[in-house]
Amino acid sequence: MLGNFMYCNPTRLYFGEDALDNLGGELKKYGKKVLLAYGGGSIKKSGLYGQVTAILKESGKEVVELPGILPNPTSDKLYEGCKAARENDVDLILAVGGGSVCDWAKAVSVGAWCKEDPWEKYYLRMEEVDNRIIPVGCVLTMAGTGSEMNGGAVITNHQQKLKIGHVFGDNVFPRFAILNPRLTFTLPRYQMVAGFYDIMNHITEQYFSGTDDNTSDYVMEGLMKSLIHSSLIALQNPEDYEARSNIMWIAAWALNTFVAKGKATDWMVHMIGQSVGAYTDATHGMTLSAVSLPYYRYLLPYGLPKFWRFAVNVWGVDPEGGSDREIAALGLGRMEAWMKELGLVMSLRELGVTEEMLEGIAQGTFIMEGGYKVLSREEVLGILKASL
Repeated sequence: MLGNFMYCNPTRLYFGEDALDNLGGELKKYGKKVLLAYGGGSIKKSGLYGQVTAILKESGKEVVELPGILPNPTSDKLYEGCKAARENDVDLILAVGGGSVCDWAKAVSVGAWCKEDPWEKYYLRMEEVDNRIIPVGCVLTMAGTGSEMNGGAVITNHQQKLKIGHVFGDNVFPRFAILNPRLTFTLPRYQMVAGFYDIMNHITEQYFSGTDDNTSDYVMEGLMKSLIHSSLIALQNPEDYEARSNIMWIAAWALNTFVAKGKATDWMVHMIGQSVGAYTDATHGMTLSAVSLPYYRYLLPYGLPKFWRFAVNVWGVDPEGGSDREIAALGLGRMEAWMKELGLVMSLRELGVTEEMLEGIAQGTFIMEGGYKVLSREEVLGILKASL
């Protein structure tokens, strides 16, 4: 491993069927006022809302509810949350839902007491937090983003047609996260498999970088193999607890900063996919699946040894009898077959993207420098055209 780094993850994570039993104990650590945030109401149908509100009541909390945090949370919803948190002077934001609710909660946690426009300060200028931060806790209902154990918060500004993620420091990480795999069982199949690919792409974004013998690469290969195995089981039986628990655990470790240590990381698939999301509001994991293969096939010659290793160590391609490039291409072919078996979106047209949008999507794509090639704007446009 190369370079120097510091590793800290302050999130206390409770995992398993009885994980929610720990919520009351965590609530005791914070003041009386709690902002309860959730999405479109699925937690009421599942009964989770009733469980959580009962625990809040037993804990003597004054609850301010803010529902309606939908996938791809917006800057308008961020402002609404900041206003509610500030005016009620809340002591904790409790996010109950998927990664979007967790992302939104973290954005509100740094934005509520920001003296400037939080979108301008934290998303356009990418400044560090220099104001009061409201603690965040998460009760997770979807595996995919890893937002329950990191400092990332992605917000969409529809007026500016920008979707931007700010990865804040460990002072913004959720203080605690509750992960019960059974809470993911009611997720619609489309969202479930989108989450599976979000996990995979979090890993490949970090894996396809660097040329050193890095321990993190071996860890990531194991995570990917476990994900592939468990995803196919969950596809046939979404209520297979073992498969869903493995996937939930992989999601946390894919993006809690651990496997990125000692590595330069890529993130170009996310940058392109997020720009697509700004134009379409499409499900995040599906924007990634639509652009991944064209990007990786373009990148393959520049990082050939790692793509060869990916084919052999992750997908079990026999390295005998073919050139390195042929073996590497077979690995991407097997990933494509897996993606199709899951039912992922494989074309931007399926998400409503038209040729007329491509120039704007390319212009809205942030260019990262950690992968095997730094793309030009024209190359981004070419990958988008290949993704239609």
